[in-house]
Amino acid sequence: MKREQPIEVITPPNMLRVKVGGRVGPIDEAAIARAEAALEDMKDDFKLWLEDEVTKLEKAARRVMAEGVDGEAGEALFGCAHDLRGLGTTYDYPIITRMAASLCRMIETEDKRAQAPAALALAHAHGIRAALRQGIKSDTDKVGAMLIHELESQVSDFVMPWEPDQPARRAAAG
Repeated sequence: MKREQPIEVITPPNMLRVKVGGRVGPIDEAAIARAEAALEDMKDDFKLWLEDEVTKLEKAARRVMAEGVDGEAGEALFGCAHDLRGLGTTYDYPIITRMAASLCRMIETEDKRAQAPAALALAHAHGIRAALRQGIKSDTDKVGAMLIHELESQVSDFVMPWEPDQPARRAAAG
């Protein structure tokens, strides 16, 4: 039987901690409260800001209807949808985040944009506008739930060739 060498554990220095400045200090509850109060004060502006973004999306969707989803028009539409995907929930409209995410999923690559139905892209823009106009903030609203379900279902059918595991994902979600 061979004699085994002793095991030596080497712990490298944590250079990230040194660069960041050590441990994070205690949470400043007063700063959090001030930030939440500032957000609450801005809440009235959220709908106006969202209105501006939805107007940009509609303009891009009209351009897509005229020029097609592929090319610069599709890229512009994707950019607007991507922005709304990030802003919807922030501005208290999570259903807009979901609709914009669905649109992004449909046109996120050149290959998808080359075959994407412009009418479905326009339907997303109209759905987002309707949600904002009617004050439908989430899928707890019956109309909102039906709308988002239909949009996501149509997109799932469209992207199936690009997402081979799609049927398994849909069965798990359904």
